[in-house]
Amino acid sequence: MELKALIEITRPHNCILAGIVGILGSVVALGHFPAIKIALLIFMVVTVGCAGGNTINDYFDYEIDKINRPERPLPRGAMSRKTAFLYSVLLLTFGLILAYMINMWAFILAVIAYATMLLYAWKLKPMPFAGNLAVAALTGATPLYGAAGVGKLGLAGYLALCAFLVNVSREIMKDIEDMRGDKAKGARTLPIIWGIKRSAYLAVLFAVLTVLASFLPVKAGIGAGYAPMGIVDGLILWAVYLIIKNPSPETAAKTQKMLKISIFLAVFTFLIASIWR
Repeated sequence: MELKALIEITRPHNCILAGIVGILGSVVALGHFPAIKIALLIFMVVTVGCAGGNTINDYFDYEIDKINRPERPLPRGAMSRKTAFLYSVLLLTFGLILAYMINMWAFILAVIAYATMLLYAWKLKPMPFAGNLAVAALTGATPLYGAAGVGKLGLAGYLALCAFLVNVSREIMKDIEDMRGDKAKGARTLPIIWGIKRSAYLAVLFAVLTVLASFLPVKAGIGAGYAPMGIVDGLILWAVYLIIKNPSPETAAKTQKMLKISIFLAVFTFLIASIWR
């Protein structure tokens, strides 16, 4: 076994980014940076959980990755499937131990999130729309976990809602982008079953709901620091316009990237607004 495969299979850059978003969720909830110990625990629970989720995902995707991702550790023989399975169990167990050290709500949310990751990799991923909802829920739960870690919801609840809605839209657009390859390997994604246009309209619906949900913090009196959210909403609506104008895999490739950018901009907007407040 290649030792570097233990790191590579977890896709560390994605996991570290998720861990940072978890900490930002705690800052958004409190309005200031939490205690160093709590921040580190939140970061580790999210990062380790993401690593375990990516590893178990590769375990279940072994046959598909032999065709689509032959360079990954399992299909190229750098790690056995059995090792990957045991490694994912070890990572997720370690994450739950760390979560228990934070508080009971953080532990419960970690159990739910980890179970969702396992269910997604095992059963939900090939199912139309169910897989999209699972991924979006996990994304929305990341800042929410930071809030659970500090025992205060604050503005993190609004951030989690917006993150969930926009990610449902983005996941559908990604399915439209990948439609040709997914069809070739026999997947049953939403655009394959429904068609591109109807799937694009559903993506538009969730994108518009994201914009509407972004006004909820204004009603709650978030303050002037939230003004940059107008830029985020504008980016989302531009993506909506493009996919309505030309619902195609090429347009979906562009718009899903725009929505990804909007997610990061929204996180930092909430961060600025919560500190400003």
